[in-house]
Amino acid sequence: MANIGEYFRQHISAPDKVLYRHFDGGEWRDVTVGEIAAQAGRWQTALAMLGLVPEDRVAICLKNGVDWVALDLAALGLGLVVVPLYVDDNADNIAWCVTNAEARLLVVDSTKVASALKSTASTLPPVYVLRPDAGDPDATVASLLPAAAAAPQFRSLPEKTLATICYTSGTSGRPKGVMLSHGNIIANVLSCQETRMARSTDLFLSILPLSHMFERTGGYYLPLSIGAKVVYARSTAQLAEDLAAQAPTVMFAVPRIFEKFYARVDESLAKAPAKRWLFRQCVARGWRVESKSAGWLDALATPLLRAIVAKPVLARLGGKMRLTVVGGAALDPEIAHTFIGLGLPLLQGYGMTEASPVISVNRVGDNDPESVGPPLPGVEVKLGEAAELLARGGNVMLGYWHNEEATRAAIDKDRWLHTGDVVEIRDTKIYIRGRIKDILVMSNGEKLPPQDVEFAVLHDPVFEQVMLVGEGRPFLTLLAVTRERDEKALVARANERLKAFPRWVRIRRVVATPEAWSIDNGMLTPTLKLKRPLVLARFKERVDAVYAADAASRAQTRQASS
Repeated sequence: MANIGEYFRQHISAPDKVLYRHFDGGEWRDVTVGEIAAQAGRWQTALAMLGLVPEDRVAICLKNGVDWVALDLAALGLGLVVVPLYVDDNADNIAWCVTNAEARLLVVDSTKVASALKSTASTLPPVYVLRPDAGDPDATVASLLPAAAAAPQFRSLPEKTLATICYTSGTSGRPKGVMLSHGNIIANVLSCQETRMARSTDLFLSILPLSHMFERTGGYYLPLSIGAKVVYARSTAQLAEDLAAQAPTVMFAVPRIFEKFYARVDESLAKAPAKRWLFRQCVARGWRVESKSAGWLDALATPLLRAIVAKPVLARLGGKMRLTVVGGAALDPEIAHTFIGLGLPLLQGYGMTEASPVISVNRVGDNDPESVGPPLPGVEVKLGEAAELLARGGNVMLGYWHNEEATRAAIDKDRWLHTGDVVEIRDTKIYIRGRIKDILVMSNGEKLPPQDVEFAVLHDPVFEQVMLVGEGRPFLTLLAVTRERDEKALVARANERLKAFPRWVRIRRVVATPEAWSIDNGMLTPTLKLKRPLVLARFKERVDAVYAADAASRAQTRQASS
């Protein structure tokens, strides 16, 4: 028997204990166990008044914060099923997920979200708005919740009781609803605990959406299980200010956050050659120390270089960051080497929603940024056909909501989860080589995972975002977000970064655009993953024209030679 809410109930005897901090009324404010308990109790009374019973679905479309936590705990405690949704997702997708999950209740963050949904969907469950505009006619959370209520209850449930339906990002087509049980999530939290990396004295900064299982398990349930404190960042736009003001010790992040930070540091160093040289010395020597390949001079110079060079840089992260775990997408090893060399353990992990979500992570003291580390305790991994990574453990999902066919394709009869990632496993560590569906097979038979090429090209700051094209084609073309318009210059700059690759891995044409790929224009998922099929579809005419022109040119050459 189990209930995720037990992680909270263990603290109820200490009502004055501070578990959270958020920005409220123009200032940072601590939130105690007693305050969360009171809010969760009010929610449970309201949910019962609405007639919700165990297994009913409650959809949450709120920004990170104590309101999200209180509603989540209330629902889980009663055996309801939480359906987390991305506030920044488009209304059509949110409405589709709500309808697919057959939710009985939808709680949204703002009037704007409620209005967008109502103009998109013909049928919705009762909608309650947390932060209504003045004069908003919609039902509000304030009107729903009673002024006071009894302490929250957390029912003892079978481990296989469905806890959440978490919709995948959907890089192609409609998302699938991943069904995770209380037992699945608890198994993953216990595995994370066993790494001994998180401490009860830590201050976690929550920046990724709680609708993402990476943040929900690692940045919410894990700290709650050990009694660590969580501070909720206001927004990504205010992240630098929040880091400086709150000085967290642990943060879960996606690569994009460190890519932007790295780019800003690199840009500032470009104007100061002497500082750039010192910076590179600090990174190189620090990396050799961390990778246990340092000589006596490295060991002697690194502490001094870090005091002079690294300390001001890491101060921008608050100055107290003890470690950060990066997941959700592939991390450029050069960026990882840089921060590790500066003295910040940046640990790349790997997982997927279907695994609750963490499968593997590097460890402090044994950190190979080329890999995603060894599997968590309690998680088995092995290679399947075509070197696909298979994973098995108590953290593996129950299946996909209303999609038996997809469930059978993802989980075999021996309960191995087929991840869809091509990997190598060396000395227990997992090395990702690309998504099976993303690997390009060119017309000459050469196979190429695009990720490494894209990382290399992005080291040139003229390229803001890139995507490699070449499936079934005779040569590689690069789709690029850039302000540079000279295609020949772009081709030359891209290939300058590819000298270490085999000679056939070269860019022949570049299709450029100044418009960034974003969530708003549909090119990125809410977790900032590139929707490759949609990007390709957006530029299909221009890409087809590139290859058609090449084919015509070659035909003319053959005709002239004959």
